[in-house]
Amino acid sequence: MKIKTCSETDLELLAELNRQLIEDEKHDNKMDTVQLKERMKNFLDGDYQAYLFSEDEDVKGYALIHHGRSPLYVRHFFVCRHCRRQGYGQAAFRKLLNFLETDRLDIEVIYWNERAYAFWKSLGFRERSIYMRLER
Repeated sequence: MKIKTCSETDLELLAELNRQLIEDEKHDNKMDTVQLKERMKNFLDGDYQAYLFSEDEDVKGYALIHHGRSPLYVRHFFVCRHCRRQGYGQAAFRKLLNFLETDRLDIEVIYWNERAYAFWKSLGFRERSIYMRLER
């Protein structure tokens, strides 16, 4: 598996992958792909960097990392639907850790996303806090 640091030329793809991530985790973000592309551009213009995972030119997923925090913060981690349950997520994560030269990362997992929670636990992540929201 290869890892590529993204640039503005990847914004269309990143926006589409982010749209799929939002759908899959049943997030309440209502942005369309045009808005997601602009948001991704703002991330990349700031302290974030996006990384594409691929094998034989086939995109397997992406990660969006906030480099302005310590430890680094994984804002997005997405494995393409056709690649799931085949080991690509774990391989991409290991590749990312080596690429970033770190062994400490923070993440948030949406409470109802049980598959993501199990995935991160399998990689050694442990709970540190409970993030809550009031919506009236």
